[in-house]
Amino acid sequence: MIPGYVKPVYLTQASRFYKQSLRLWIRLAFFCVFADCAPAPHIETRTVFRYNQHNPITSLDPAFARTQNNIWAVDCLFNGLVQLNDQLQVEPGIAYRWEICDGGLTYRFWLRNDVFFHNNPCFPQGLGRKLKAEDVVFSFNRLLDSNWPKPGSWIFKDRVRPQNPFVAEQDTVFSLHLKEPFHAMLQILTMQYASIVPKEALDYYGREFRSHPVGTGPFQFKVWEENQALVLVKNPAYFEFDSVGTRLPYLDAVHVRFIGDRKSAFLEFKKHRLDYFYGLESAYSAELLTPEGELRAELSSNFQYYKNPYLNTEYLGFDMQADPSSPFLHKKVRQALNFGIDRETLLRTLRNGVGKSANAGFAPRGLPSFAPDHLTAYGYDVGKARRLLVEAGYPNGKNLPVMKLLCNQEYLDICTFIIRQWEDLGVHVTLEVLETAGLRERMRKGNAGFFRASWIADYPDAESFFTCFYSKNGAPPNYTRFAHAAFDQKYEAALAETNELKRYALYRELDEILIEEAPVVFLFYDETAQFAWKNVSGLPHNAINLLRLKQVKIAR
Repeated sequence: MIPGYVKPVYLTQASRFYKQSLRLWIRLAFFCVFADCAPAPHIETRTVFRYNQHNPITSLDPAFARTQNNIWAVDCLFNGLVQLNDQLQVEPGIAYRWEICDGGLTYRFWLRNDVFFHNNPCFPQGLGRKLKAEDVVFSFNRLLDSNWPKPGSWIFKDRVRPQNPFVAEQDTVFSLHLKEPFHAMLQILTMQYASIVPKEALDYYGREFRSHPVGTGPFQFKVWEENQALVLVKNPAYFEFDSVGTRLPYLDAVHVRFIGDRKSAFLEFKKHRLDYFYGLESAYSAELLTPEGELRAELSSNFQYYKNPYLNTEYLGFDMQADPSSPFLHKKVRQALNFGIDRETLLRTLRNGVGKSANAGFAPRGLPSFAPDHLTAYGYDVGKARRLLVEAGYPNGKNLPVMKLLCNQEYLDICTFIIRQWEDLGVHVTLEVLETAGLRERMRKGNAGFFRASWIADYPDAESFFTCFYSKNGAPPNYTRFAHAAFDQKYEAALAETNELKRYALYRELDEILIEEAPVVFLFYDETAQFAWKNVSGLPHNAINLLRLKQVKIAR
């Protein structure tokens, strides 16, 4: 228990009531939201946005925002120096302008003068104070504190200069100093890891800051019963306004539920107990979408459906440093496997058209550098696959040993589809189904010769994908243990290139090497599948799958 901190009575009450009745708990949560905001007769005029997370939130501390479920909530509570719009362009956040100087070594930011931390007992009289450049210095140094390791530390580790990398030049001027130029740093600063937190809150709550977050975001913390519900309420002093001068956010509250079973959550969405629903599973996908991936006509009067590029590439990876005698380390065998998959049928039959064939390399659609006309990877060509097997010395798969593919339960249907197609080539693969954590551990340790995996961008630059094949990187991210001298040379050149067009040309050359060497079987570029009731507007549509709620409205 935190010294001087008394747990609010309503948290205990909410937990007790939840066990008796979920509906009663929700009513209590809503009462908690508005009890100190408005008289009871006006509660019905408030707008609450309700969505579900099938995976639980593990922390509300932005330094631990490594998963989507944590990121969405953290984005409501905190701000960074800069942020991304839906076109993945960097825009002002706490900083209203910036400059990059000293050959890309110094990033200088001018901060707004009207950003305040949320009211909280950690401050004198419980009143939030104005954010200053020293808060940015504290927040960034905190990420590098080796006494309390944090997942977000990698954004600065080995990138900033050893001494005084973060400097408060004035109350409203902050500078960041790199060890060597890194063009993606501005994009990295849009990540939730780089959110600004007050020192008073960390001193007051310590590690319990995870469940007592204090930020500057459009919403502030109200209630969190872990694995049950999270309630956030409008920050009345938020600093951003819309184009006509209305202060954001429009919503009065956000209510997150944690229903682990997607089918059950879908039923709650149908009953309009949730305003927003995302993701597809075979148990209900056909009820929502046609085989062509369109919203069923009978649902269009109630629901909206959005499908956007998502910076996630799905693939099957080979451990290129596995048994050197393995015929699957023969490049032409790997190329044959790539040509032996009908990706269009896979996406249509198993994913209701959500996703696009990975036909232009590893870096996916949605990235600013994506240029499908410049590259052609692998289409479905059984004849070419057979010829490559002949050239490799394995006609019709003769003398090829049975290969084992490791996958998790969520992708069992996709992997089964693929290996059945390979049987037509005479290539036989068995499946070993593992828990996701176990699969990752075997990939990390090099105990997975052939595995299903995906890579989601940490930030919207293709470098975030090519880092998976840089030989100086271990696993993660280089799970394939790919090592190629020309690839490394071009990758390093891209890191140092400040001219955007020249860098994008290097990215295409990197993808050309990956297509030729085929350390992976390219499957598909992912897409988001998002559903909302018709009275919801202002939902974001971006390739980083960020549910930013400050401009969302709910009509009466």
